[in-house]
Amino acid sequence: MTVEDIRGIFIDKLENSEFNNQGLLEIHGASFVATENTIFGKPNLDYIERELNWYRSKSRYVSDLRNTPKIWNDIASVDGKINSNYGWCIYSKDNYTQYSKVLQHLRDNPNTRQAEMIYIRPTMHEDSVENGMRDFMCTNAVIYSISNGKVNCVVQMRSNDAVYGYKNDYAWQKYVLDELSRDLNLTSGEITWQVANLHIYPRHFHLVSK
Repeated sequence: MTVEDIRGIFIDKLENSEFNNQGLLEIHGASFVATENTIFGKPNLDYIERELNWYRSKSRYVSDLRNTPKIWNDIASVDGKINSNYGWCIYSKDNYTQYSKVLQHLRDNPNTRQAEMIYIRPTMHEDSVENGMRDFMCTNAVIYSISNGKVNCVVQMRSNDAVYGYKNDYAWQKYVLDELSRDLNLTSGEITWQVANLHIYPRHFHLVSK
């Protein structure tokens, strides 16, 4: 499946009024090749660049994201801290410098199946509500592999907003894949997107069209 296929499923669901108990459109167990950088709507390139810079900083404080969107402030702890700085997750020594380890795995053995960056952690149930926080991380893990001279990855998520969430998460995963490919002197390949719950909120239904 591709992004076009996923788009078609959502369009059909809206036309047939197939809403969940919360009034959302949703796809359970979605798996598709991320052939486009958006499912519905247009990417906000200014915000994407700001978010990438914040991720690269590895700061877990939302105040360090310039012009912080309301959603980040809403889910942060009382002192403005969150879990979901994805740059912290893969680059920080505090989270085991996973990017470097994946890079080394792929250098040592291009056939490895152990090149995995793990975002979520078993303590997330407690960490997500620490000090007033409401940030249960959405990305579970990303697995990288080399095939025919290209670096591919599989992004595994528990939950993903198909409008804002997908666009911004895609930009981050494409950034990491491109960086890893450059470090390996290889070409970036496919991103396969796997989501336990891919959904669209009612406020975005007007975007669901062919």
